[in-house]
Amino acid sequence: MTQPPPPPPNQPPDPPQGGFGAPTPPPPQQPEPGYGYPQPPQSAPGYGYPQQPEPGYGYPQQPQPDPGQGYPQQPPTQPQQPYGGGYQQPAQPPYGYPAPQQPPYGGYQQPAPTTVQAPVAGGGRGKLSAQLQIVIAAVVAVVLIVGAGIWYANSGGGEGKDDEAKGTGGTSQGTGGGDGGKTGGANSGLGGDGKEKASANTSAKLAFSVPAPTVPDVTDFSGSWLTDKAYVKTGLNSVVGYDRDKGTVLWTLPLTGQVCGASRHKTADNKVPILFEAKKRVAPRYFQQCTEVGMVDLVTGKLLWSTSVTGGTAGDQKVRFSEVSLSGKTVAAGGTDGGAAFDVANGNPRWKPQANDQGCYDLGYGGGEGLVAVRKCGSSYDSQYVMVQNLDPVSGAPISQYKMPTGVKYASVVSTKPLVVAADVGETAGDGSGISDFFSIDEKTGKLKAKITADADQYAGRCRSTKVESCQYVLVGNGRLYVPTEEHEGSTGEYGDETNEIIAFDLTTGRTVPEKADAGDKYNLVPLRMDGGDLIAYKEPPYDKGGRIVSINGGTMKETLLLENPGERSIREMETSFSLNGAELLYGEGRLFIAGTLVSKARSGSTDKRYLVVSYGVGH
Repeated sequence: MTQPPPPPPNQPPDPPQGGFGAPTPPPPQQPEPGYGYPQPPQSAPGYGYPQQPEPGYGYPQQPQPDPGQGYPQQPPTQPQQPYGGGYQQPAQPPYGYPAPQQPPYGGYQQPAPTTVQAPVAGGGRGKLSAQLQIVIAAVVAVVLIVGAGIWYANSGGGEGKDDEAKGTGGTSQGTGGGDGGKTGGANSGLGGDGKEKASANTSAKLAFSVPAPTVPDVTDFSGSWLTDKAYVKTGLNSVVGYDRDKGTVLWTLPLTGQVCGASRHKTADNKVPILFEAKKRVAPRYFQQCTEVGMVDLVTGKLLWSTSVTGGTAGDQKVRFSEVSLSGKTVAAGGTDGGAAFDVANGNPRWKPQANDQGCYDLGYGGGEGLVAVRKCGSSYDSQYVMVQNLDPVSGAPISQYKMPTGVKYASVVSTKPLVVAADVGETAGDGSGISDFFSIDEKTGKLKAKITADADQYAGRCRSTKVESCQYVLVGNGRLYVPTEEHEGSTGEYGDETNEIIAFDLTTGRTVPEKADAGDKYNLVPLRMDGGDLIAYKEPPYDKGGRIVSINGGTMKETLLLENPGERSIREMETSFSLNGAELLYGEGRLFIAGTLVSKARSGSTDKRYLVVSYGVGH
């Protein structure tokens, strides 16, 4: 395709599909070098493997020193160190740190109230009498006392913030309607149909580990997938398939260069698109352009096809991509050179980037059940705006589109069907999470159904704002948006007794539903994926226990334990050597895989064991 048709009627005008943007400056220097093989379970592996701290989202990544040792081994007498691996987020306490105490979560919330101004002098109205002012003050005081009592009772008696909790009610716009979030409860008919079931024995054992490869500089290893026989992970200039029970290598796919993008979605027959570099990185500048698109068969380990395109601002040079996704029979890759799409079967281009006088380009795509483009337009930074377009996956023609509000420079797709987008409006989140608001959009009409404000001080979801399909730990299902809260003080009020919840918003009204899932004292609950109408979630453990995998009913929010990792110190340190902010967690059929996404150069003289993957399983 050279250019998609114009947008549908009654939609904001938008320039033609394709387009261009300013070229991306070269990323930090990247490494090249060896790759590890699975090892048997270690009896005393020592501290976890440090990974590169994470800069705030939206900022250039620069190599950083390793953050230090892993998880505490004894009850701490001072604040715990953050998990040793992966990205670290600046203004937000890492998982495991005490967080500011939070207002209560999960209770039914009223819609955002309309602001009413008090009468003022002039215009035929006089000032309030002193007696009336006293009466009003008394009423307000009673309301505040009663409200504070209810909050205190629900919060376990801890002290909370003095300011009003933001985001729990959402802002309903667009079509409205719905039941105000009252669809939850035991009789809601939601959830309970997940495929993951608890076995008779939920106690897990360490199945295998893969040591971190030796690299001379920071290297991205993002990308992991599960099949019925294999756990597949990106390697050094390769993709590697491991036996999912024993960790033995089933196959290795060599590539011309390092993997630089990986789809979250795969086909029903286990094929997945990736991005990789055309050449291997060499000293002194460990960097290559991310230009190659390929399709990998996760069963056979074969590269079915690979290709590249030219056009847009790249001109006669190969277009550079930063992320890739999949929807139906279409592979879509995007970046600041523009977006392109390819046929799943053979890699033939469906469309390519094209220059246009409005300065528009497809920054990236969200895949899965639908294909959604995040499109940036504007010839200068101050004039840029963002369009969210629901596309026909074959032609690229917009089915509908929604123009994001002023102040949005990037947007991330949480779900394509139903369509939910996250953004940091006016850069107000302030914590590097990339989320100040969620937008529930009708994918057929492009109309806004609900805008849900998610105060970064209360909610722990995160998106990498400069990448379209990068959100972690926020899920969509059952007509709801499931979001974890930040950690806050537990019921005992003791140090180290932090906990959190998962709450849900109705996508039609933007209101919270009554049900919530409680992590329990000293645990942090993190949603991983939907399992039918249920949630699969990871419970990050306290210092003396192993992590857990639970299934949460999507309606009642009641949890069922599926797996619990060993609490033995040496095994526990392997698990906690990964940072949740930069790790990939996959669970299926009684097996948990935790993998790093960034590996940094080992510190001089360090003997710490470092891991690319650790795996746990039950019933083996």
